[in-house]
Amino acid sequence: MQAPKAAAGRLAHLLHHLEPQPPSGAPQLAAQPTASSSKSMSVFEAVPQAPPDAILGITEGFKACDNPNKLNLGVGAYRTEEGKPLVLRAVREAERRLLADPKQDHEYLNMGGLPDFCRLSAQLAFGEGSAVLKEGRNATIQGLSGTGSLRVGGEFLSRFYTRSKVVLIPTPTWANHRFIFEKCGLEVRQYRYFKQETRGLDYEGMVEDLKAAPEGATVILHACAHNPTGVDPTPEQWQGILDAVRSRSLLPFFDSAYQGFASGDLDRDGAAIRLFADAGLELLLAQSYAKNMGLYGERVGALSVVTSDAAAAKRVESQLKMVARHMYSNPPKHGAAIVAIILSDPELFAQWKVELKGMADRIISMRQQLFDALQQVGCPGDWSHILKQIGMFSYTGLTKAQVENMTNKWHVYMTMDGRISMAGLSGAKCGYLAEAIKDSVTTC
Repeated sequence: MQAPKAAAGRLAHLLHHLEPQPPSGAPQLAAQPTASSSKSMSVFEAVPQAPPDAILGITEGFKACDNPNKLNLGVGAYRTEEGKPLVLRAVREAERRLLADPKQDHEYLNMGGLPDFCRLSAQLAFGEGSAVLKEGRNATIQGLSGTGSLRVGGEFLSRFYTRSKVVLIPTPTWANHRFIFEKCGLEVRQYRYFKQETRGLDYEGMVEDLKAAPEGATVILHACAHNPTGVDPTPEQWQGILDAVRSRSLLPFFDSAYQGFASGDLDRDGAAIRLFADAGLELLLAQSYAKNMGLYGERVGALSVVTSDAAAAKRVESQLKMVARHMYSNPPKHGAAIVAIILSDPELFAQWKVELKGMADRIISMRQQLFDALQQVGCPGDWSHILKQIGMFSYTGLTKAQVENMTNKWHVYMTMDGRISMAGLSGAKCGYLAEAIKDSVTTC
């Protein structure tokens, strides 16, 4: 028997002569690196770094700050007087009932979401006696909070609304509005809204711009508690806005993120939506339960399209569901079930309204306390706009340089446009914030 080493050597020699050999005198090629011996470049090498999100960047800066007086007024989330997140008692009870119900499961919802949630959401927005609901002229589906509902609405308009591809947004507005509708392939234009000189509504400019808008364009309207300014039209001004919308056959698209959370009154905060719907206008509505039920992380919302007749509403609903199907298939169940329990149970609904008013009243109180503190420290200027504005946010009027001073010197974190979240303020911090504002407006 041949030794193993000798046999292996002869096999290697034979294989060497069987391989093609370069001609005598030909240059020898360098050995090519193998995948394991060299680092290949990523196929995503050309992907640029995205800019940091303005709001999340504020939160990161706040977390990294070790100053004991630091104050985060950037994030739009309700906080208690102690600066803690709040879970409403009505929400906890609804959740307890869900968990205790042996019939509950984790099956998929259909494309349009939980039917009871959709029905009750439309009722909350348009009112129990609404002709829209009685006549079946609304197509309502569950969405991924307000943002997802706006996006589905934008995609629907991009595919099926043929009168105009122009979307009008107020100046200023929630930053995501522009990105959402541009990503849907729509042309975004602006109309005047905020008047810097008065720190209030530029009503005349707004109406003038709406009357000069392309016929049939979609107009984004904040139902209440305008973000970021906190400036809302009066009931009389809403009527004038309605007339301007009618004059150019514009399609209203309401963004309703704060119903009940702005004033503490669900009907008052839904008045603009009902004014337009009761006037017979076709419209879109995106609702969110993040703020008014504190369901931020559950992403609970609804999209409604109001049409001129029930037959059109059915066709629209079928297409809304297909848009949702192609984007995320179907919405999550848990948060919508919580909302449906609260809205359908008279006792829980009453409890929710009390808690909702409590949150709104605390924010209103923060406005008064901050205004009083500004007066006490002798801060230059007229700060009455803080009292006149409504909802979670206040557009202070501070410049970029003043905001930078607020953050760098006083450790007050806020957006660069001067917007502060009144929900993130506490009575104990009002004096400190007033001193920071005074220093910033007098030195910058």
